[in-house]
Amino acid sequence: MLTKMIAAALAMMPQWVMAKKMQRATPERPNIIFILADDMGYGDLHCYGNDQVKTPNIDRLAETGTRFTQCYAGSGISSPSRCSLMTGKNTGNTRIRDNMCTAKGITGLKISPKGDTTIVRRANLLPQDTTIATVLGTAGYRTCLVNKWHLDGYDPQAAPNHRGFDEFYGWLISTVYSNDPYYYPYWRFHGDSLINIRENEHDAHVRHNTEISTDDAIAFINRNRKNPFFLYLAYDAPHEPYNIDDTSWYDDNGDWNMTTRRYASLITHMDAQIGRLLDEIDRLKLRDNTLIIFASDNGAAVMAPLKELNCNAGFKGRKGQLYEGGIRVPLIVNQPKKVPVQTLSNLVYFPDIMPTLAALTGSEQSLPQNINGMNILPLFYGDKVDTDNRLLYWEFPGKQRAGRRGDWKAVSVKAGQPLELYNIREDMTESNNLAGKNPEILRALDEEMRQQHHPSENWPLPGE
Repeated sequence: MLTKMIAAALAMMPQWVMAKKMQRATPERPNIIFILADDMGYGDLHCYGNDQVKTPNIDRLAETGTRFTQCYAGSGISSPSRCSLMTGKNTGNTRIRDNMCTAKGITGLKISPKGDTTIVRRANLLPQDTTIATVLGTAGYRTCLVNKWHLDGYDPQAAPNHRGFDEFYGWLISTVYSNDPYYYPYWRFHGDSLINIRENEHDAHVRHNTEISTDDAIAFINRNRKNPFFLYLAYDAPHEPYNIDDTSWYDDNGDWNMTTRRYASLITHMDAQIGRLLDEIDRLKLRDNTLIIFASDNGAAVMAPLKELNCNAGFKGRKGQLYEGGIRVPLIVNQPKKVPVQTLSNLVYFPDIMPTLAALTGSEQSLPQNINGMNILPLFYGDKVDTDNRLLYWEFPGKQRAGRRGDWKAVSVKAGQPLELYNIREDMTESNNLAGKNPEILRALDEEMRQQHHPSENWPLPGE
């Protein structure tokens, strides 16, 4: 009788409860670690052609996994790019479309690296916005964001642990001092609580943010080694200001100035911490059951040593622009015995990550409506899927917009300026504007791009 009662109770349990109680990670339904660099250019890694910056651990992931050569971020700047990643929607459709908004949202204080303060207006993710963490949670995954969120605007209730993540360790825009001083913080959020990094008291440079974040990530993995988890590890490196005391990797490069040394050191230091994370996964014997993805949120910034290190690999533009240098980013996928060693030129971008991870974890039924990404999981495991016969779209409302379909890309980076047209396969540096020679192609792209734009209360355009 008791056995029948227990069986009946189990049958009545929601599926997500059963998943949380009974599931374990396997090679087929693995743990997922998504590592995101901040303002790191396409050309900043050795495995993407840089012969000056040392990145042996990230290189190892590329050498033993899949490397994408035509991956695009969600935007050319932090908040909208991360919003696109988290929601599966492009910036013509997602909640946050620029770092600052022009209407509604919440006003707050912005402090520049030099200490100057201004009042700005930001949008934030709302409770009705579904994130990757929300989706994967329905499949029984324990979810955690470590370090940078950048989707809270000035609403502390829009923190990641209020937008689908079970755990959060890092800093928020809405609490300005929660990442102060940059890279050697004294304050840090653990969930809703602010804690102190005592070693960094009185501006001491003892624990670097990249090390703190890796410690938090390793602790989360250890706590959840017996259940499936999704870890979103969003480092600050190599975002400016380029604060790192240890530049020993490059102190012999006498012709480099300190900006170049520190920028390169931030990347190599991050790489070393990723190596430490990989070693811990190996020690826990989780490696075969863990899918690792590495990317950057946008291209390198104007303050970076763009010429000295060729950060953006010769592409036109930089962070904040929708030319290739602002939005083309590295993407590396690795899982031993599952992800093959290959280099792929498929067109993929951040909105694809949500439906892909949903397919991997069996949580597709939890995907929100009207996403713009597609499931590219077959590419991860050596199969083929056509990702090029669709429009990839980006916008900074009223200022810039871009779309790519196949070889062709239309882009304008100044308000009121006509679209430029490039054949990216033949002209990766966007040097030869073919708009005048191919008006029909440009007209078709323009029409498709207009259809991708949906009005936003935070970025209203004339007539909307």
